[in-house]
Amino acid sequence: MNKKLYIYIKRIIDFCIALMAMPFLGPFLLICFVFIKLDDGGPVFYIAERIGRFGKPFKMIKLRSMYINAPDIRMSDGSTFNSKSDPRVTNFGKIARRISIDELPQIINVLKGDMAFIGPRPDLVSYLSQYTERERQILMVRPGITGYNQVINRNAVGTKEKLENDIYYVENMSPLLDLKIILMTIESVLLQKNIYRSD
Repeated sequence: MNKKLYIYIKRIIDFCIALMAMPFLGPFLLICFVFIKLDDGGPVFYIAERIGRFGKPFKMIKLRSMYINAPDIRMSDGSTFNSKSDPRVTNFGKIARRISIDELPQIINVLKGDMAFIGPRPDLVSYLSQYTERERQILMVRPGITGYNQVINRNAVGTKEKLENDIYYVENMSPLLDLKIILMTIESVLLQKNIYRSD
């Protein structure tokens, strides 16, 4: 299938699925609201600026999994530090990260057209200037809630290796590959694989 046509078809499918998911998302967020408030009384959502399609920044929505004013700790390659014993993570956050429910509000981003269900995970806006010309091809598609790198590595690799996997996805994207990613996402979440990165 022609890549441009598939990107267009994907957008229609994503919009329809996100629209159907919205009535279920509301009650789920209400339950999470209670648990997040019980932790420290802070805001329910974490809004992060990320790189979108064609390099346009957008506000990515997540359920907050860290304590208020937690320091931003980065790995040597600029990727987010994550650890099983990270003291910045709330009680709710520990559970949410293991089963990836902190990402579910991004269905709103999908509905708005900022994201897709499947695609490269979006990077920090500050990282855009460090992309090579080859790496910038991932900007041809909308970033995803899940993606090829997520299902094979999740958080277990550095930024450059993640980008290589994202490039592979963009170069080989197809309905079959997306179906494979969906099935592998389910497996990855159920088995809680590669949640943390040891470096």
